[in-house]
Amino acid sequence: MAECLFCAIVAGEIPSTRVLETDRILAFRDINPQAPTHVLVITKEHHPDVAALAAADPGLLGELVSTGHRLAVDEGVAEAGYRLVFNTGAQAGQTVFHVHGHVLGGRNLTWPPG
Repeated sequence: MAECLFCAIVAGEIPSTRVLETDRILAFRDINPQAPTHVLVITKEHHPDVAALAAADPGLLGELVSTGHRLAVDEGVAEAGYRLVFNTGAQAGQTVFHVHGHVLGGRNLTWPPG
């Protein structure tokens, strides 16, 4: 899709620090990490958000979630706890309109902090 940052990353037009790749999923390190572990997991195929992906291809959504868990295990944060966050829509904080999950871990993520 023209003008989509994550589509450009998938195409190799924009560099990223890739962590894991399958035929349908790409995971790479966030350039502005919010936790010691902050990996983005995206579909290679363009879907604007998690709701659109759930409607179009529930199986791919399942792959995205299971890949998020696999990354947490690989990154060593699964046992202590991690978040897999999907922001859907501008009011939820979504800034790139290509479905992506944030795998966050490596520090206390409880709310309120403490």
